[in-house]
This record gives sequence, structure tokens and C-alpha cells, in this order.
Amino acid sequence: MALLRGLLVRLAVLAAVLAAIGLMPWLARRDPALTVLRARYPGRETTPAALDAVRAELGLDAGPLALLRDRLAGLARGDLGTSWVSGEPVAGTVLPALAVSLTVMGAAFAVVLAIAGAAALPALRRAADGRRVGTGGVAVAGLAALPEFLVAALGVAVFAAWLGLLPAYGFTGPEHLVLPALAMGLSGGGVLARLARDAVGHVAAEDWVRQWRAAGCTRRRIMRGLLRRALPPLLPQLAIIAVSITGAAVAVETVFAVPGLGRAALAAADAQDLPVLQACMALLVGLGFTAGLLARTAADRLAGPAGTPTAAAPPVHGSRRGALLWIACTAAPLLAAVGYGLVRSGAVATGSRLEAPSAAHWLGTDELGRDVLARLGQGSLWTVGAAVAACAVSYAIALALGFVPRLAHPLAEACNSFPVAIAGMLVVVLLGRGQTGAVLAVVAVSWPPLAAHAAELTARARTAGHLEARLALGAGPWHLLRRHTLPLVAGPLASHAALRLPGMALGIASLGFLGLGAGPDSPEWGASLARSLPYLERAPLAALAPAAAMTAMTLAVMAAVALPGRRRPAR
Repeated sequence: MALLRGLLVRLAVLAAVLAAIGLMPWLARRDPALTVLRARYPGRETTPAALDAVRAELGLDAGPLALLRDRLAGLARGDLGTSWVSGEPVAGTVLPALAVSLTVMGAAFAVVLAIAGAAALPALRRAADGRRVGTGGVAVAGLAALPEFLVAALGVAVFAAWLGLLPAYGFTGPEHLVLPALAMGLSGGGVLARLARDAVGHVAAEDWVRQWRAAGCTRRRIMRGLLRRALPPLLPQLAIIAVSITGAAVAVETVFAVPGLGRAALAAADAQDLPVLQACMALLVGLGFTAGLLARTAADRLAGPAGTPTAAAPPVHGSRRGALLWIACTAAPLLAAVGYGLVRSGAVATGSRLEAPSAAHWLGTDELGRDVLARLGQGSLWTVGAAVAACAVSYAIALALGFVPRLAHPLAEACNSFPVAIAGMLVVVLLGRGQTGAVLAVVAVSWPPLAAHAAELTARARTAGHLEARLALGAGPWHLLRRHTLPLVAGPLASHAALRLPGMALGIASLGFLGLGAGPDSPEWGASLARSLPYLERAPLAALAPAAAMTAMTLAVMAAVALPGRRRPAR
């Protein structure tokens, strides 16, 4: 029953997204006939007769609702329609792109499983032998902190431009698959590796492991038992990683010029080609929904009839001194660079373009002669400031929905299948490019996990024993909400939202990198990275500086999360 309800909610959300795409020109108060006329006939004069001819050809005279009804009915029959821009059948463009994207996504998923397996196998051996299982250290944390668009840019720089080992662009042979698969799979592999080691560590604390070991069971048998117990909580996370790979296809296919669904969707959003955009979105979001349902079904089967969850053991942390040292090594240089850059001028100076680092410009200059370090500091306000705004809005939405768990859980589960790049394309089509649209796109994909957490906190707070005593003493519902339930929800939810702040900042940067967020001339980190890539060989620090800032920010927050708390003395 729960599986059927999840399927129905996902289908309803997908239908709503497709309907929103179909109505976007009218919602944005734009004339779709004008968009099509400019795309098909760039030099033709936009006369009323020409616009009327386009409306008659596309059937726009029937109105948006009739057009939307026909489009959705066609998609339900498998008819993808005709492109508004090229006039060719959409299937001829989208289906070959789907085959390419599935190939790249499959290779990326293999990278994810390979990294997770390489990290989980030693953990299983240590747990089977009764030894302590760690979280994987700096290597795993570093992989998990690398966003896909950043790995793609660095892959082009190192393996294609500098070393010449792999091709940077195109998709004509197996060698073109390596860099895109690594770019899409390394981050997810790092996340799954850390989650797998944590899950194995939790399972290793259960009594049956010690009993099996005392009974003389072989290491191989204990490892199989550990793996079976650790897999159910990992499979839903595997679905989330599959969704992130779907969203990463937009950025990675754009960087490497791979003719896949992500690149086709981005081009359709730019050209306002709604039939192509609808088809691409239906396939991309459908892939994410399918991955989520398959993972949930597999998790239920592995958990057994009772659905027993993995036992919760205390999380494994490193030493406090090591965590503080790691924070100092990542956050302190970033803060110093940002502070120094904020007091410097980032003005255009075309006479000093692409200069090497010097006493006047510590990190050199960019393609317009602007100080790279100054732009880095100014970009922190654009990227982190926008992320703070997105975090605040997501927190408010999640806090409100947390008190309506029947609505929060299904909406969160369905909307969690939308990557930020897809949300960014939808917002751009509706509102146009800009930092405000980037914030809204990040909010659209950031509130679901917070809302699910808020619903759990609310349910736990409402079942607390002291609330019954307060009710018996005559306390009203508003008093209980304001003085008891809300404090129990707001604080932990705020901590959760703060932990997601680096991910939101990377989402803002990824949209800027794709040209869906801040303007191309803004100092925002993602936009700066995209603008500096063509000059990578002459001024590498112009691209490496924002890349290093994004990685350092994420690693610093991850180290802060793992920081052990002070132990209170026993009374």
C-alpha cells in the first residue's frame, strides 16, 4: 500500500511539473509565438501576420489549456510531439540523447559502486574481526565534498589540457566515457562509502555479531550477515545518489559536450522549446522516480517482514584535536583569502590581463585584468550569501510543513527526486536568469529532507510524556505549541539546515556555472569558474581559486560535523 501511494504521489508531481512547463510562457507573460519565430527565423521581421502564422502552425490559437491537454495526452500515448524550434519530431532528438545519457549514467553508477565497495570491504573485515570501524578519513570526506561540475572542470584541466591523456569533448568512443563517468560518480561514491562504513559500524555493535564470533563462525559468513543488515538503510541513499547523477548529467554533459538528455534539456530551456523540454524532463525525472521506487522495494525485501531497522550505535568520530586541525587547515586559509579579497579592488584593468601571481596580485588576474583574490572575496558574498537566504527560506517551509506530517512526508519523498539543475532550468524558463532564480531553485530541492526531519521531530515532541501532564494541568494547545513543541522542533531542525548550507552553496555555484544563476560577469564562484575555463592554460589560478574555495568550505563544515562534543563530568 505504501509503495502504491508513493507511486501515485510521484506520478502526480511529474504531471504537475509537465503541466507547469507547458504553461510557462503564459505564466511568464511571454508570447510563445514570438519565441518560436525568433528561434526559427532569426532575420525575419516580427510582424503580426508572421506571429499569427506561427500560432496557427503550433495550434496556439486554441489557448494554453487546450494545448497542454493535447501535449499531456500525447506524452501518455508515447507521442513526444514536434519541436517548436526545428520543426522535427522530438523523438528523433530525445531518444538518441536518452541512450547516451543512460550509458554515461551507468558508467557513473559503476564508479559509485566501485568506490563504495573499496571502502566497505575493509570495514566489513574489521567488523567481522571485532575491530573498530572508522568513517574513512580524509580521502572519503574529500570525495564526498567534490561537486560534479567542479570535478568535470578539473578533469578537463588536468587530464585533457595539461596531461593530454584523455579527450575533453565529444562522445565517439569508450575513451570519451572516462572523464564524464568519473565526474558524475566520484562525489556519490564518496558519500556512499562514508554511509556504508557508518552502517557497518552500527551493525557491528549488535549482539548477534559477538555471538556469531564466539560460536566460531567464519569471517566470510559474518561479513555476509553484516552486509545483509547494513544494506536496507543504504538503499534509499543509493536512490538519492542515482537522482544526483541524473541532475549531474546537465552540468557534466555540458562541460564535455556529450549529446545526452541533460545537454538537450539545457538547450531546450535556452530556446524555450517546450515540447523538447517536456520530453527531457519527463525522462530525467522519471529515471529519478524509478530509482527511488526500486531502491525502496529492495530495502523492504532485505529488511524482511518485520522491517527491522539497523540498530543505532553511537557514531564514530575522530579525535577532537584532529578535527580542529582539519578545520583550521580548510577554513582558516579560506577566511583569510576572503577577508583579504574583500578589501582589494576588483576593477577591470585590460592592460594587465591574465597576469601571473605577483606582490600586487597574489593570485594573478583574470581575463579582464581583475584581481583574482579580490573577486574570490566578493564572490563569497554572492555564493554564501545566496545560500544563507536559500537555507532560511527552506527552514521556514520545512518548519511549517513539519506540523502537517501527512502532507510533509509524501511531498518530501516525491520532490526529493528533483536535482537542483532541473529545478534551475524550470525557474529560468519562468523567471529568466538571475541570482534570485538560483535561490528559488535551490529552495525547491532543499526543503524536502528538512520537512521530513521536521515531521519526525514534531511526532516525537507530541508523544513526549510531559505534554500529557501539561494538558492535565489545563495548558491550552497554543501554549503547548509555543512553549514545548516548537522549541523541541526548531532547534534540531536549525542544526540540520546549517549542515546543508554547504550543499546549498554548491547548488548556487553549479547554477552559476551552467549560466542559470548569477550573470556571467558576476564574481559568484560558479560563474567565475565557468568564465575562467577557456583561459585555464594561461591563468590556472583564476579557475582553481573558486574551485579550491568551494571544496575548502565543504570540507570545513564536514569536519565541524564530525567534531566530538565535550564530555560532561559525571555528577
